[in-house]
Amino acid sequence: MIAPHGQLRVCVAMRPIDLRKGMDGLALVVQELFELDPFSGAASVFRSKRGDRIKVLIWDRTGMVLVHKRLEGGKFVWLQVRDGVMRMSSAQISALFEGLDWRQVRPEAARRPQAAG
Repeated sequence: MIAPHGQLRVCVAMRPIDLRKGMDGLALVVQELFELDPFSGAASVFRSKRGDRIKVLIWDRTGMVLVHKRLEGGKFVWLQVRDGVMRMSSAQISALFEGLDWRQVRPEAARRPQAAG
């Protein structure tokens, strides 16, 4: 299980990718499209053409992990298809993975602690 945390970097391919690709093929996409090292620990997210499937590729320091999810009753929420890569927060990727509208997830403004006394 990949447990997202606040420091997790998440990169999402804006265009659909051929999800027949396995770990090695997607790692090559990470290098070429994302211009990232697939072993950096960043989560790389890929969508299907129909928008009902995603694959997440991540290096967890012991091996490469590939998660494939298909929504049975709908589609994942995506932005308009275009070239490039988009960043997401760990909270947004958690919402996306659950099939929720991740665009509604906004980070709470960090508050400075009050001095005691």
